[in-house]
Amino acid sequence: MEPATTPDPPYYAVVFTSVRDARAGDGYEAAAARMLELAARQPGFLGVESAREDLGITVSYWADEASIAAWRQEAEHRWAQEEGRTRWYERYSVRVARVERAYGGGRVP
Repeated sequence: MEPATTPDPPYYAVVFTSVRDARAGDGYEAAAARMLELAARQPGFLGVESAREDLGITVSYWADEASIAAWRQEAEHRWAQEEGRTRWYERYSVRVARVERAYGGGRVP
């Protein structure tokens, strides 16, 4: 996965941090792929970055708070939220932040 390409700030970041209750065949992988597909279609979605080892961190980027609220209420996403609470996660947290500055770089030849 590559870092997300985002516009100049301001925009919003939703940071989802989780510890999985991993069970083979529990449907998590398929649901996670579906949520990424659905989120990418939502108005105001800017990109996503994700990493998982013992601790999973997914950061999704949004144009505004209204876009985040709409995504939170999307029907399939609501289903996945409930599955997460009851089946897939031992613990999780969601943090929403306004990005004021952004910069980066890469390797210089």
